[in-house]
Order: sequence, then structure tokens, then C-alpha cells
Amino acid sequence: MKEPGSVIPWDEDTASWIAAMAALPMAPGCLLAGWMMEKFGRRNSHYIVCAPLLLGWIFISCANNLTLMLIGRFLTGLCVGLLGPLVPVYIGETSEPKTRGIFLAAVSLAIAVGILVAHIIGTFISWQWTAVICCLFPILSVILLSAVPESPTWLIYKGQVDKGVTAYYWLRGYSEEAKTELQKIIERRKTTESETILTWREKISNLKSPELLKPLAIMIIFFVTCQFSGVNAIAFYSIEIVEKAVGKGIDHYVAMLIIDALRTVMSVVACVVCKQYGRRPLCLISGIWTGLSMIGLSLYLYWTDGKPTDMSWLPLSCLMVYICAISIGLVPLPWMMCGEVFPTKTRGLGSGISSATTFLAFFVVVKTAPRMMSNLGEVYTFLFYGVVALVGTGIMYFILPETKGKSLQEIEDKFRGIKNNKV
Repeated sequence: MKEPGSVIPWDEDTASWIAAMAALPMAPGCLLAGWMMEKFGRRNSHYIVCAPLLLGWIFISCANNLTLMLIGRFLTGLCVGLLGPLVPVYIGETSEPKTRGIFLAAVSLAIAVGILVAHIIGTFISWQWTAVICCLFPILSVILLSAVPESPTWLIYKGQVDKGVTAYYWLRGYSEEAKTELQKIIERRKTTESETILTWREKISNLKSPELLKPLAIMIIFFVTCQFSGVNAIAFYSIEIVEKAVGKGIDHYVAMLIIDALRTVMSVVACVVCKQYGRRPLCLISGIWTGLSMIGLSLYLYWTDGKPTDMSWLPLSCLMVYICAISIGLVPLPWMMCGEVFPTKTRGLGSGISSATTFLAFFVVVKTAPRMMSNLGEVYTFLFYGVVALVGTGIMYFILPETKGKSLQEIEDKFRGIKNNKV
């Protein structure tokens, strides 16, 4: 789009509008998704989202002026917000405890792969044809969704018990463990039968209930810690960091693809280690190394004062450690746990609010990063991100529950204060 002769005239103001228009509807999209998944179901809501997502990519591919581009960016940004809580909730409700972590971590892997593939395609063909290729994914999603059932938990809580049982056994099989968990879901639904017909306004009033308020507070802190650790700001400035280390001759496309590939590899690692070690150890290890790498980068820039040195490997090492550390914990874990920690009757509301928080924080970080860089300098900006990572990790040490291998009912009982569970 920056090339001479582009159909859309390019300047800094245009760039800021195109960037902001995608971020603007993400948080409202999360809140809307919370209502949609309770009203229409998890799978049906995915069907609904595919329509505006396809339309958004069509607008972008056909854009010959700024207005069409902004409409397309708004629609695709809205759909990102809608899918934010929908995906982890559906995965959390349809997978068994021992594999749930892998499937939820695979969401971050899919995002990393998608970014890498989009950047690879965009390196060789125009942005219009890249958008055309992206039109295929909503269509593919509709085809794949038609092969899987609605969330059995949602069906049971909506009174469609027979359909819910059929869907549950289709997904989970007939093992004794699966039968026991299904029985708990049905029994829990009977004890809260009067609550399943609450209006949305009455559900919002349930924010005061501990089984919603506690996990909501945890997830908000977790998401804010992730964003204010600078994950998106560092992604934006990573090329400049590499240039300072090795000089101006670096190919931006190559550097971008290397960083994307590293994120993808570490997302694969996250899928493996989350099953082995659980959420808490990953959070602590990821948060500590994320903070230390940012502080190390800050100290290097402070000592060198932007002058060339024979220690160019140090900032590169800090950047690589940062990407690896944040990619295995602080980035995937909040999204994973967003589909685990909320009670069934308000899972849509809780996941919607917490997901909206991360997009609001994302917007704030991206908007404030350039001003912080210019007013405080890179040294103190990176130091701020590192300190936030360490402080946030310290808080999570005291409040984050371990959900590895636990059923959603066991996790809900923990926040209700019901004893005799292992969460």
C-alpha cells in the first residue's frame, strides 16, 4: 500500500486511521459476543460472525478508496472482538480436562500461524490479493463448523437435555469419566434451573456473585498484565531494535518473518508444556523472564546511549528471550483460562467482559507507546514494560488457580467456595 501509484494515497494520517479502525470495534465486539453466545449458542454465534468477516475482507479486497478500506477494517476488527471470547468458551466446553489445555493453547498457535502466513503471502503478492485469499477462511470455517455439534453444556442449560447428551457423547465418548462429568452437568443444571431464564440485565447483576466476580478480577489482571508487558508495542518496534543491534542494512521483511516464525515455534512449545506443567508454573516462568528480558534491554540501551558496541548480541538475545517467554505464557494463558474459569450460567458475560478488557488495554498500549518512546525514551519505556510484567506476575502468584486436569464443574465449585475439590 505504501508503494508509488497505490490506489489509496498513503500518509501518516491514513496509516493511523487504518490501524485504529480495526482496533476500535474489538472491545464492543467482545461484549456483543457475550450476549450472542448466551442467546444463540456457541456454534451458531460462530456461524453469524463468519458473514461480516467475509464481507469485511471483500470490502478490503475491492477497496479503491479510503472509505471502503475503513469499512472493511471495521468489520474485520469487529469480528476479531466477537471471536475473542467465543473460541475459548466453545473449546473449553467441548474438550475433556486432560486435553483442554492443548486445544486452548492451539488458539494462540493458530493466530501466530495466521499472522506468519499472511505476512509471507503479503511479501509476494499485493494486499488486494492477500485479502481475496483471506476471504476463503470464513467460508472454510462454515464448512468445518457444520461437522461439529453445538456446545453440550449450553444445550443442557437451555433445557435441551436430549440434544445436549447426544452432543456430549459425540464429542467425549462413553467412558466412565465422561459419564460422571455429564451427570454433574445435568445435576448442576437442575439446581440452578430457575437461574437459566434470567434476563441479560439480571445476569449483569450477578457480577456481585463470587463465582463470577473472583475469576473476572483474575482474568482482568491477567489480560492487563499481558498487554502492559508491551507485547504489541514490542512487536511494533522489534525491527527498530534489531536495526540498532546489527545496523540499518537489515531487510525488514526478513526480520519480520523471522520474528513471526519464532512466535509460531514458541506457540507450538506452549501447546506441549501447558499439558505437562499446568497454568501456574507457565505463568510464573513466562512472567519472570518477560520482565527480566525487558529490563535487560532497557539497561543495555541506557549504558550504550544508542552508540554502536561490540555487544550487539545482547539486545538481540533480550528480544529473543522476550518473544519466547511471553509466547509460552502471558500471551496464550489468559485466552486459555477465559474458557475455563467462568460459571456456565454467566460464561458468556464473564468471557465477554474480560476479553473486552484486553482489547481496551491493547488500544491504550498501542496509542501510548509512540508518545512514551518520544517523551520517556526507549530506556524507560522498556523498563516500564518489564516492571509491569514482574509486578503482574507477582500478583498472579497469589491469585491464579491451577485448572490443569480439572473439569469445568470443579473449577466453578472452587470459586463458589465448595470444598473437596483439587483446584
